[in-house]
Amino acid sequence: MTQITAMFVMFVLYGVLPAAGLYLGYRGIKKVTAPKMLEYKAMPQLGYIPEKSLPVDVKTALDQINDKGEKLRVIYGDTNNDGKIDDKDTVNETYIMIQNLMDRHVPMAVADYRRLHDLDVGDGARADTTKIKHSNVTGKEALLDVLSTINTQFDDLLNASYHQDGQKLLATNRYLQKRFNNPADNQELQKLTNGEDAANSSVDIEAIDRPTDANADRAKAEDIKL
Repeated sequence: MTQITAMFVMFVLYGVLPAAGLYLGYRGIKKVTAPKMLEYKAMPQLGYIPEKSLPVDVKTALDQINDKGEKLRVIYGDTNNDGKIDDKDTVNETYIMIQNLMDRHVPMAVADYRRLHDLDVGDGARADTTKIKHSNVTGKEALLDVLSTINTQFDDLLNASYHQDGQKLLATNRYLQKRFNNPADNQELQKLTNGEDAANSSVDIEAIDRPTDANADRAKAEDIKL
């Protein structure tokens, strides 16, 4: 082993490896001690929120809105039922309302509450216990009222969609029962229809073969040349 090779090995063993170990250890400790972040995939505008900055009941309400909103987006956004929402779908007012609630109103309400929460130098108890001036609710209660209103609206939309699609299924079932439960009647109806068509055809043929007197007179008149 040459002197240069030995120096390189020493550099790796006593320089690079310890530095890499310290860096990885620092990253690992930072990851373990970092606060848990909340992410709502259907509402990306919310961003990543520290779990400790939101009360349990607020997180529960946001989870419900996230799940319901994602379902409603598909129901009212994927109008051509191709499994994706794109330019081929027809945009309606209900879909726009759902988008506005999830992309604008919910993030704004959560951001307002978090500002109230951060005003307290302690553990943020002011937003949970102090009544807002000229009202009878705290910051937390005001946020829960907003989320409850949106949750109720989403429930109404889901129920409306359920009953609408259910009526379609009932109508389809009635049609199929009427179509297939009486095959003998359908065959008789088909025979009668075929018989009427045949009779009408024979009458038409006779009418062509034996024109009326008026038609005959008209034909004779047309044959006269002046």
